[in-house]
Amino acid sequence: MAAQDVLGQTARLASSSALLQVLFRVVTFALNAFTLRYLSRELIGVVNVRLTLLYSTVVFLAREAFRRACLSGSTKRNWTKTINLLWLTVPLGVFWSIFLGFVWLHLLEVPDPSVVPHYQAGVVAFGLSAIIELLGEPCWVLAQAHLFVRLKVIAESLSVVSKCILTVTLVILYPQWGLYIFALAQLLYATVLVMCYLTYFVMFLGSPEATKKSFPVARVKALLPNFMKDETLVNWKEARLTWSFFKQSFLKQLLTEGERYVMTFLNVLNFGDQGVYDIVNNLGSLVARFIFLPIEESFYVFFAKVLERGKAVKDQKRDDVAMAANVLELLLKLVLLIGLTITVFGYAYSQLALDIYGGSMLSSGTGPDLLRCYSLYVLFLAVNGVTECFTSALMCKEEVDRYNFVMLALSFIFLCISYFLTHWHGSIGFILANCFNMGIRIAHSIHYIYDYFKESTYRPLTGLLPSPFLVLVYIISGVITGFSEVFFCCDKGWMARLLHIGVGALCLAATVATMFCTETKLIHFVRSQ
Repeated sequence: MAAQDVLGQTARLASSSALLQVLFRVVTFALNAFTLRYLSRELIGVVNVRLTLLYSTVVFLAREAFRRACLSGSTKRNWTKTINLLWLTVPLGVFWSIFLGFVWLHLLEVPDPSVVPHYQAGVVAFGLSAIIELLGEPCWVLAQAHLFVRLKVIAESLSVVSKCILTVTLVILYPQWGLYIFALAQLLYATVLVMCYLTYFVMFLGSPEATKKSFPVARVKALLPNFMKDETLVNWKEARLTWSFFKQSFLKQLLTEGERYVMTFLNVLNFGDQGVYDIVNNLGSLVARFIFLPIEESFYVFFAKVLERGKAVKDQKRDDVAMAANVLELLLKLVLLIGLTITVFGYAYSQLALDIYGGSMLSSGTGPDLLRCYSLYVLFLAVNGVTECFTSALMCKEEVDRYNFVMLALSFIFLCISYFLTHWHGSIGFILANCFNMGIRIAHSIHYIYDYFKESTYRPLTGLLPSPFLVLVYIISGVITGFSEVFFCCDKGWMARLLHIGVGALCLAATVATMFCTETKLIHFVRSQ
């Protein structure tokens, strides 16, 4: 497939994934607002922090390394061996579910049954849902490698909508069920997701469309593990790369969910405070996750297909290097401007957003300061997502192994900083520690990108330098909206709030207009792709 075709399909995949993340976050956003009025914040804290951490840890440790290794390189490969390798995610998921389930049940603090009933059932259900989801991993990788955009959108949309409908129904009818509600909803989510992928491939494989596309898997039976005579069971190059990524993914999960591990294992916040932190975290990441995560996932596939892993830039095709450098530069500029916009305007509108969303329970206390800090963290998330996706797609096995040592040291430092900053400044300390963590990871990725392109004429890191005039507009907008918050928000009535929103809208319009005038190359890229 030509690099230009890969770029076009990757851009469509990123756009569709972004829309999908919008659905996920908006639904989660609305669901939290709804459940706040029916359930205790302690119950929400246990579900959104403790149990979700169990689920995300199991699926991440079981599949992340396999995904990265099996999505690297061309789609022309021995897919039987790749599928055999991917089925190892299931026994790995069973192991992690049993091991971590034991830890969650017997080694961690158990919530008060009168406040959070049926905790044990919740742990079992969330661990089981992770195993169910892993059953669809070969289908997911096949779909992602061949850029089946609509399949991913439909499957994940149906699973999220099904989960939310069941949650809302049970919360209204049987609020006394406690964690049973979220356990059943999580099991439904995993089941619907896997069934969507399986149903599609049952219908697709062997069809005229599959034959026309020369799809490498011809029968449904080929999606199951297959033993081949006189051949190895798996591709050992992929297996070794998977092991390298596994060591990295273990550390990456620790860094990504570090604050939740500190909350869960060190008990620095009670379950109620964990609930408030998670609600603010979901609100703060609403825009960040539905834009940055799809870009990272989709363009990882693009860079892995266009450039060959482990090869120096001088040994790559010149046209492919030019395209990759141009795309990387524009992606950096895009996420940087989105991150700056959220940071600048998030400072002055955090308290208003929390007051509208959850009332005084969220807008008083540390809630607004927590969301303001999160607005700054979004900027770090934005840049790290793109820089790390490029380095992960290009690093050879030896470089991945070296990076694992860096991540190991960073994990230890991050956990120590999180612990001390939380004791010093409460839940805000988690955000500050995350900013430090992301800053170090960005520095490493920038160093790798600089070294990679230094023997060429391309300088994609210039994407991190916005126009000076645009920076000036950001500064002016931040000052104006800051004064607006002091004069109009948030205890002076709805008319004052509307004036505050109006001031922000005018400043945002001026900022966007400046972008169109100063960043013409980026605007053309976004419109065309």
